[in-house]
Amino acid sequence: MKNTFISNRLQAFVYAFRGAYLLLKTEASIQAQFFIALLTIIAGWYFNISTTEWMFQLLAIGLVLGIEGANTAIEKLCDFIHPDYHKQIGFIKDIAAGAVFFVATVAVIVGLFIYIPKIYNLLASSF
Repeated sequence: MKNTFISNRLQAFVYAFRGAYLLLKTEASIQAQFFIALLTIIAGWYFNISTTEWMFQLLAIGLVLGIEGANTAIEKLCDFIHPDYHKQIGFIKDIAAGAVFFVATVAVIVGLFIYIPKIYNLLASSF
């Protein structure tokens, strides 16, 4: 089969799908964040969040999972290049983890903006 633009894109999708599967299968941090993502999706259905809230929530989920995946790749690459402890490798890995921290913190803030008013209204209506 001749390599065409479409066949190359399909192959790239297969590689990406395999990478996502490997992340979910092997990485505890991705598994935990994926579980939290599922909980927020269920909460979105339960609270009937708006289209705009869905967009922000899904963007936050995608960013957290994507940056965590990139962090995992950086860590694996660093460990492959220099398996023993090295100060500079540690610095690189800390920076990658810091990027995850920034995105995850903002994702939590987005979640709070979406769900605090809904939880408040739910509690207020039950009294």
